[in-house]
This record gives sequence, C-alpha cells and structure tokens, in this order.
Amino acid sequence: MLHPNGSVILTPPSQELRARSPSPFTPRDRRKSLPQSASTQSLEPLATSINAAPSTPSATSATSHHVTHSPSRNDSPVLEFANGRHHPKGPRTPFASDLEAQSSPRRHQHPRKPSTKVPTHPAVEYTVPTRTKFLHLATWFALNLVLTIYNKALLQGFSFPWLLTAIHASCVSAGCYALLLSKHFTLTRLKRPDHVTLTAFSLLFTVNIAISNVSLAKVSVPFHQIMRSTCPVFTILIQRLVFGRGYGGRTYAAIVPIVAGVALATYGDYYFSVAGFLLTLFGVVLASLKTVVSNRLMTGSLSLPALEILLRMSPLAAMQALCYAWITGEFQRFLAFAASVGLPPRLLPAVAGNGVLAFLLNVSSFQTNRISGALTLTVAGNLKQCLTILLGIVLFQVRVGWLNGVGMGICVLGGWWYSKVELDRKGRK
Repeated sequence: MLHPNGSVILTPPSQELRARSPSPFTPRDRRKSLPQSASTQSLEPLATSINAAPSTPSATSATSHHVTHSPSRNDSPVLEFANGRHHPKGPRTPFASDLEAQSSPRRHQHPRKPSTKVPTHPAVEYTVPTRTKFLHLATWFALNLVLTIYNKALLQGFSFPWLLTAIHASCVSAGCYALLLSKHFTLTRLKRPDHVTLTAFSLLFTVNIAISNVSLAKVSVPFHQIMRSTCPVFTILIQRLVFGRGYGGRTYAAIVPIVAGVALATYGDYYFSVAGFLLTLFGVVLASLKTVVSNRLMTGSLSLPALEILLRMSPLAAMQALCYAWITGEFQRFLAFAASVGLPPRLLPAVAGNGVLAFLLNVSSFQTNRISGALTLTVAGNLKQCLTILLGIVLFQVRVGWLNGVGMGICVLGGWWYSKVELDRKGRK
C-alpha cells in the first residue's frame, strides 16, 4: 500500500488486499478468474513519488525505498512492493481466513521415508561388568603363567613341541565334547561358508604356532620377545583396516609405555637374520590376526560360544599339528626315543596334567577374549611377559640388569594407565 508521502507501508492482509490481488497460495485456476491488480499497472509514477518522498521517523531506509512494518496478532506480515508481489516474512504459512489454502496439500510434498540408519551398539567388552572382566583376566593370567612354567619343565624331558601341541588340541577337543554331552552348550546349525571359516581359523591357529617356533630358532629370545610385544599395535591396525573399528587417542597413547616397557624388560643380546626377522614379524601379524578373528567369531554375526568354537576347531588343529610333526621328522624321533629309552612312568601323568591345564587355559583365553576384547588381551599378554620375568627371577634365579627392572616398571604403569582409560571409556558408554 502506498502512503501519501510516497513510502511503501507493510500491512497485514485484509479483505481489500485479498480482493485486489490474488494470494500466492491460491490455486492457479482461481487466479485466472480474479481481476487484474491495480498495482501491476505502470510503475513509473510510483517510482517517481517514492524517490521524491522525504524520510520520516517511521520509515526505515534500507535501500532506495521505505518499508513500514505493522504487525498483526493473527496474520503474518506481508511486504507489498510496487510490483504487486507479496512476500511473507518468515515461514510461508497460509492465511488464517484462507480455508482453501489451508486445506489444500502442498505441491511436491512426498511422504517421509523411514530411516534406514542402523543403530550402533557398544562393543561387548563395554557391556560386561568390570568385576567379571577382572576376574576372567586374573584367571587367564594365573593359568597362562602356570602352563608356561609347566611347559618349560615338561619339555626338558619330553622335547617334542609339535606332539605336545597335538596333545593339547586333543585334550581341548575331548573336554569340550564332554561338556557338550553334559548339556553345557548346544551346537549351532552352520552353513557351508561358516564351516569354511572355522576350518580356515583352525589353520591360522596351527600356522601361528609353527611360524613362532620356526622363527624362534633363527633369532635370539630377547629379540623374539620384543617383536611379540608389538602385538597390540598390529591388533589396532587390523581392527582399523579390516573391520573399521577405531579407539580413542588416550588408548593409543597408553599402548606406547606398554610396548616400550616390554622392550626394556627383555633387553639383552639381540641377534637375528633377515629371514628370522621376517618370520618373526609374520608370526606377530598372525598372532594378532588370530586374536582379532577369534573375538569376531564370538561377538560378530556368528556369535558362537567359546566352547563350540574350540570343539569345532581343536580336532582340525590336532591333525594339522600331527602332520607338521610328521613333516619335520619329530614323530620319527619320538618313536626312536620310545624304543630306545622307553617312556618314564611319571611322563604319562605329567603329559595328561599338562593337557588338562591346556584345556582350561584355552577355555579361559577364549572367554576372556570375548568379554574383554582383543586389544585388552594382547595388552595382558605384554604384562604377562613382565610377570614371567619376575617369576624367573624368584624361581629360577634369572639375573637381570637395572634397565630390565625399569622396563618392567614402565610396562606395569602403562598397564595401569590402559586400564584406567578403558574404565573411563566404559563409563561414557
């Protein structure tokens, strides 16, 4: 609307305005029947009067024309310019009195599609109570340390590591089958790709042991332990590159003192060949991959129980270990040893007890991996190396230097820091 002084006035829509100019919300067929607006006539007189009008306190000069805003209680303010168009200020809503504009649906309005975003759930290790997690880790620590010392003592009179591995796998298979018969768990119906996956996992389990033993013969024990201490690093890389899972910056920072502490704790005479270095590095990658894959089998799409995985995997691992013992000539040496010297009467109970302990350790290892996570298990493996050195000092009078002691202290502090970071992260979940 044009003020007598020449300025353009902002007014709410009125009956006169709706009669004079069609609403922008009016359908096109009704607009054609309405009379032409007087404001669409010649714009030259209006432009001349606008430019010649003096400014008043009520007019706001934003550009070359003036606008007056008169808000209404029920209607949206409309800007009326010289070209006759109405520009509602704010969201375009139909007028309260325009019932047809209110009832008519908007053009090009499509129904809202349902959301296809898959909800993300926290990892299994962040849903387990902290007390349960620490209990499993403590059990795994104790069984691992006892079996390590037990194996060292047993291999002095029974120096057939591949046959001992086959005995371990056979005892695990027998123990899991006994638990299956006692209804502690039931078997899952698997498809052919699932059977292929478990067969490949059993091969990974056996090849990991083979590469570790072969590489140990080509490098020194301290160098082998330092390389194995980098398992958390490769676990993080596999989780990130293969499965797309990342960790926080504080977790990455806590891994550094753990790896560095083990490197100092196992510091000693380093020697290795190029082949030994490559084999040891390959063994570290395989060990990390085995830990991650076993965790995915229990927490991923299959979600198999630990006992079922061990039952399906152990017989295959036992046969593979026997084949490797035959290929390396270890089986023939055992037959010659039994024929010449004979088996001591205490050997069979000692081997049987070692097999039972291996069964308990494998069950504890898989359960701990499931509820604590693959990375936490590899970190616990590094801490186990330091505790093994301490037990060697106490039980076998192993002599270490001050640098080894500093390394053990750094590793323990790194383990404490990692535990705190994981607890804080679980609290945020």
